[in-house]
Amino acid sequence: MKFSVLGSLFFVPRSWWLLCACCLVQGTAFSEEPSTKNQEQNSEIFRPEAGKFPPLEKAHSYRGELVFVDHANRRGSIRVQGSGMFFRNDPHPFALLPYAIVRYHGAPADLRDIPLGTVLHVRAFLPPDPKISAVPVLPIDNKKMDANHNRGAGILPAENHVLLLEDEPSRCQREGWVWKLKEVDLKNNEGMIVATLTAKPGGASAAAEEKLTFDAATRVWRGRECLSIKELITEGAWPAEGKKSLAGQEVLLGITWKPTPDGVFTRFHISDLWLDDAAMLRAAGHQTETHKAFIRSRWMPAWIDAVEYGKFGRATVTATLFGGMDDSLYADFKKGDSAMMNAVENTLKHAHGAYGPAHMASRGSILEVTQSPGPAPLGSSGIQIRFETDLIIEGIRPGRTVRVRSGNWPQVQVPREEYLNDGSSSMEERFPSPAIFPKY
Repeated sequence: MKFSVLGSLFFVPRSWWLLCACCLVQGTAFSEEPSTKNQEQNSEIFRPEAGKFPPLEKAHSYRGELVFVDHANRRGSIRVQGSGMFFRNDPHPFALLPYAIVRYHGAPADLRDIPLGTVLHVRAFLPPDPKISAVPVLPIDNKKMDANHNRGAGILPAENHVLLLEDEPSRCQREGWVWKLKEVDLKNNEGMIVATLTAKPGGASAAAEEKLTFDAATRVWRGRECLSIKELITEGAWPAEGKKSLAGQEVLLGITWKPTPDGVFTRFHISDLWLDDAAMLRAAGHQTETHKAFIRSRWMPAWIDAVEYGKFGRATVTATLFGGMDDSLYADFKKGDSAMMNAVENTLKHAHGAYGPAHMASRGSILEVTQSPGPAPLGSSGIQIRFETDLIIEGIRPGRTVRVRSGNWPQVQVPREEYLNDGSSSMEERFPSPAIFPKY
């Protein structure tokens, strides 16, 4: 079989939260201190700029286990893999950039779609604006810091604003890699697989052999079937006990982490095993439909390139739609069709209105849809729309982020945690205190 290349706790030390609060209330952050400012001036430090999609090659790369998700604020925590004992590593906060690409099972995704424990690959930058960072701002060279206690360096990078977040099969498909299974060792429906990540089918190995665990809960996907380890044994594909050569069988793997016995601290676990293209395509297709329904209810994110103001509140707005969505969503934006546009915060939370995103949104029609020539930078769709409205709202200004609703999408109310009441950006809105819970 050959694979084709297809298109816990949010743990933050109390001192970090106090620091983050200071960032938002007083407009200060670690990176704004004089010593760090000098360090930034004397070295090549890259931060994303407003109105520009940052180049992927300038991002810092790391991977780790997803241990917490705050989906409404598009942030979470990852236990970053370093050189030391993985289980000792503190969960490290991250935030998605407004135009971040999230992929799960080879398809577009939202943070809420990814199960805790999933091992993710991260490409991230320093906070574009430390004063409004939704997660703690750290010294710019923090990735070099040795965390001690047998944890090593690299587990607390300051680059915690994510452009690309993807699980193992998504990354393998994007880069054209597969896993080759060498051997399985099995007892009581669980055991170990020896495998090698290979650059391309038939290509040279990209890394040394790796041992990964599996157990009776591991799902094996073949065509339309979801098999258990027990069923592989019954078929005779795997032995009931002992070792068997798998002769370099090419597969894609879903990888998680579980506590490991025998004093091995960084050994990963197989949650899913896709045996063929058909099985992977089915997983991607299901995830794509999940994400399409989500975007239609929350609206397409974009940023404002230009605003031409007319009289009595009229305006023509040019906006670039963000990338990473299914093509059918972009196809819903057509010249002459009706649309709505609403201001959002940098976490993509709707602002202006307590009765849903349509309450204060600007209404109008699409004058033009254009596609830029050549490949678009990651984060951008390369698609621009020109939108005319007879009553523009305050939040629609050049450089600001918005969400846009196609006229043929359903008009629904979003849950309370996904909008800012009357456009408020108070501390309580961004970081709710225990007062949000009812008193019984």
